[in-house]
Amino acid sequence: MSSAFFVPDGSSRVELEIKKSRFIGLAARVDKKSDVQKVLEAEKQRYPDARHHCWAYQIGSPASPRMAAMNDDGEPSGTAGKPILNVIQHKDIGHIMVVVTRYFGGIKLGAGGLVRAYSAAAEQAVSELALTHFEVTKEASISCDFSQEQYVRHWLGEQGISVRDCQYSHVVTIQFNAPERIAGALEDLSQRPEFEVEVEN
Repeated sequence: MSSAFFVPDGSSRVELEIKKSRFIGLAARVDKKSDVQKVLEAEKQRYPDARHHCWAYQIGSPASPRMAAMNDDGEPSGTAGKPILNVIQHKDIGHIMVVVTRYFGGIKLGAGGLVRAYSAAAEQAVSELALTHFEVTKEASISCDFSQEQYVRHWLGEQGISVRDCQYSHVVTIQFNAPERIAGALEDLSQRPEFEVEVEN
C-alpha cells in the first residue's frame, strides 16, 4: 500500500441555491481533531444565522483513515453528514473536512432532496479544491565518518530528500524524514559497515 496521497492545499468555498435554500460548501485541510473544531467554529461565526452546519471529515490516508466522523446538525438522520462523508471517501484525498452550511428557504426538500443537495455542495467544494502531494514519513538518521558526509548528502538528494538537521561529534549524524518508498534503499545502506542507519518505529 502506498504511503503517498493527496491533501488539500488551502481551502475552497462554493454556494448553491436549491429551491430557495442556500447551501454553502467549504472544503479545507485538517490534520488533527482540534483543526476540525477550528474549521467548524469559523464557519459558525461566518454564518451565525444559518440553520444548519453539517460536516464530515477524514484524517490520515484515504485508504485507511486514522479518524473519520460526520454530523447532520439537526437535519434528518443520514441526509447531510453521511452524503458529505460519501463524497470525501470517493475522492482519494486525506486530511480533509467539508462543512456545508444551509440557510433554509421555506421549501422542504424531503430526505432525497437533502441528500442530493448536500452531496452536490460537497462535491463542488471538493472538486474546486487545490491539492498537493503528501507522503507519510518517519524520522530517520544516518551516522558516518566526516569523509562520508558528502556521499550521504548526495545520496539523500538523489532520493529527493532534504536534510532536516546535522549534528557533529566524533561522527556526523544527518537527520531527515524518510518516506516509505526509500525503505529498501535505506536497508541496503544499513548493510554497509561505514553507515549506521536509524529509523523510528
